Amino acid sequence: MIDVFPFADLPVAVHGLDRAGLAAARALHTSGAEVWAWDDDEDRRAVAGDAGVPLVNLYVCDWRELTSLVIGGSIAIDGADAHPVVTRARAAGCEVIGDVELLVRTQRDASFLGVTGIEGRTVTAALLGHILQVSGREAEIGGGALLPALALHGLGGEGAYVLEMAPDDVTLTASATFDVGVLVDCTDAADEAVAAMVKVFHRQTAPRAAVVGVDDAAGRQVFERLKAAKEQVVIPVSGCGRTHGGVYVEGGMLTDDMDGAEVPVTDVSVLAALPGEAGARYAAAYASARAIGVGPPQAMACIQSFPGLVHHREPLDRVDGTLWVNDAAAVTPAAAARTLICYDAVHWIAAAAVAKMEMPEAVAGRVRTIHIAEDRDGGLATAVAAAQETARADKGGEAVVVLSPGRVGGGGFADPDALGDAFHDLVGKLPGTHEEA
Repeated sequence: MIDVFPFADLPVAVHGLDRAGLAAARALHTSGAEVWAWDDDEDRRAVAGDAGVPLVNLYVCDWRELTSLVIGGSIAIDGADAHPVVTRARAAGCEVIGDVELLVRTQRDASFLGVTGIEGRTVTAALLGHILQVSGREAEIGGGALLPALALHGLGGEGAYVLEMAPDDVTLTASATFDVGVLVDCTDAADEAVAAMVKVFHRQTAPRAAVVGVDDAAGRQVFERLKAAKEQVVIPVSGCGRTHGGVYVEGGMLTDDMDGAEVPVTDVSVLAALPGEAGARYAAAYASARAIGVGPPQAMACIQSFPGLVHHREPLDRVDGTLWVNDAAAVTPAAAARTLICYDAVHWIAAAAVAKMEMPEAVAGRVRTIHIAEDRDGGLATAVAAAQETARADKGGEAVVVLSPGRVGGGGFADPDALGDAFHDLVGKLPGTHEEA
């Protein structure tokens, strides 16, 4: 656990005791800060109390006694939807920050690589961290759906933190200057979200690098704006075509044009860890690793050894010939659609609300049956059993059962990790012949 020494002896509020918020509250408390922690959920408060975290109701406290508010994930921070606790803190002149900001303030000598975007940031951060670790760099990987930032180990001047960051996380990390900032994509992002994400490039000067996905219009605009400013090194990346001066995937081949030589790196279409439309993720991770000093041969070898990420298009087992895929981390309809298009003859397990939505024609043509994981006890188990029956009866090709909920809370699990773990257990107990996927 990180020693959050800058806050020792200071009163600090923490609201939102999810994994990240609880880790922050515990780190602050252990480091000697006076912690006032709260969550709107009674069960989360009970868990924090059992962990020895002091609880104070932040709706009725005296905010004049506090200096900072640290907020967990899923708490609105701006506009009319801003959480009441955030509004109270700002009215009292308290700073509002996230757990990554705490990490940055306590690990000033380390390098920081921030990965943001609407889709794909978790996988990109995990792949980039894998490249750094396997190539011999001391690196910690966290943030977002990965390990909480304050649960990571402290690093010295030779270490690097690779951090997944949602748009709000970037906004809440005011003092960071990232050695490499990565914007994977801006697909369907509102202007406010794009404005928040580009802050990952603030204060960068060469040789710091901005790695920008250019497969969508907003991303291309960000790239052109940064390139024209000539402040940091700017590297375009693409998963669907040639990109001069950057890294791209075309016809499945990851190609490095950072030095203007268009050098083929490796055929990512044959790699099992990230099936389907993952080219931009490979390109972004490779470019970022090169930007921080990893040589091309080492980066290539590390990409080839990447084992994938739990709950992200994770192949579990083949049961009687049917492949079972755990994509519990797909918590938006767009993320689910991007997964479904990777397979033929799909028997889809989804949240009720998403299953009723109209999917793009290219996706709908691949889905043979839909099984709704109702938000009730036993709903996921019922859907798994039904999917096995329809997959066994499918004679039109190799059947694939995909859990891809399409929203948070699918199957009655508030936490995608809990949903994925439950699915993993159910698949492991299915009757039939099990083979490694």
